[in-house]
Amino acid sequence: MNMTSVKLATRLVVPLLLSAATCVIVSNARAAAPNPALAKAQKDAEARGYIFIASHDELVSRARKEGKLRVIISMADGPLKHVTEAFRKKYPFIDTRSEGTRGTEVYMRMLQELKAGLTKGIDVNDLQYDHYQEYLPYLKKFDILGMAEQRVLEIPFQMIDPANRNIVAVGSGIQVIGFNRKLIPAEKVPNTWEEFLKPEFNDRKFVVDIRPKDVVALVPAWGLEKTLDFARKLAAQKPVWARGNTRMITTVLAGEYALFFGPNYDVVLRAKAKDVADALGYKILEPVPVRLTETYSVLHTAENPYAGLLWLEFLASPEGQKVLDEHGPYEASVFIPGTVQEQATRGKILSVVDWNHYSKTQEYEKKIVEAYGFPKAP
Repeated sequence: MNMTSVKLATRLVVPLLLSAATCVIVSNARAAAPNPALAKAQKDAEARGYIFIASHDELVSRARKEGKLRVIISMADGPLKHVTEAFRKKYPFIDTRSEGTRGTEVYMRMLQELKAGLTKGIDVNDLQYDHYQEYLPYLKKFDILGMAEQRVLEIPFQMIDPANRNIVAVGSGIQVIGFNRKLIPAEKVPNTWEEFLKPEFNDRKFVVDIRPKDVVALVPAWGLEKTLDFARKLAAQKPVWARGNTRMITTVLAGEYALFFGPNYDVVLRAKAKDVADALGYKILEPVPVRLTETYSVLHTAENPYAGLLWLEFLASPEGQKVLDEHGPYEASVFIPGTVQEQATRGKILSVVDWNHYSKTQEYEKKIVEAYGFPKAP
């Protein structure tokens, strides 16, 4: 290369190097610059007795030092396996073990163990909605909402309890109508919830779950008094009282019953996927009852709390939501655009058991059961 070429190259390269160095300096200055909003959020959280981690890198660093995570939640084994595998792939340095639990008896036993201080070696647990308030004293006081607001955690605000700030609902459930096409044509199936009160549906014409999560989910749209009045009239129709969505939708599919009031949408879709005779139909009635589900938090006694926070964030992420939609299946949140539930309810009138109502679910259920008129134990 001659001297002219060297001089030309120097004139071209030196400014580029200076520009790159300037970018690095500016970038470092920005990274080092204090963030007043973040500092205030951390100070406010700590003043309220919450733990606030100021950066995602710090959170990952702490989780890396922990190196372990144990999760026991009420997610079916199939989707839980896929979620766990995806989480391990994202954070291979965390030895993750997960276990699914099912059944009211199991939930109650675990709650009693939690109260008795017998819960050991568990980092993340779920909170059953009908005993929600009872879990609160046993949860780690992370300011998950504050960290999400400051983008330390990537979790949609709708998923976080704004009152308690340390609880996340990563899924949702909507209630629909299930029916057997061979026993009742679609045009005769109710198009509103109130149509179940018509005379033609009197005396064992439809199935109702004795656990009234379906009717509870009408309270946000109707108000408590209207819902209780509806519950009394529904019971006066003398429906078939049963327990368990999956079991009862199976009986409808088998032709034992024609109509099921308020089963979970995901349960109906899973049954329909196996329905080779195409006998199972469903309708989505308005207002569409929507409930928060898959409600999790880090336990106060957690040995690996920061790994637990990463688990919650992962479930709320697009990647985690995709796993819930594909392998749940259909259990991702209605608040996330493009999920099965969001698409099914798009443009419809919703009755959402949001966080304001979620904490009152136990109270609502008790009053609705009383409205049903079930006999009380002596």
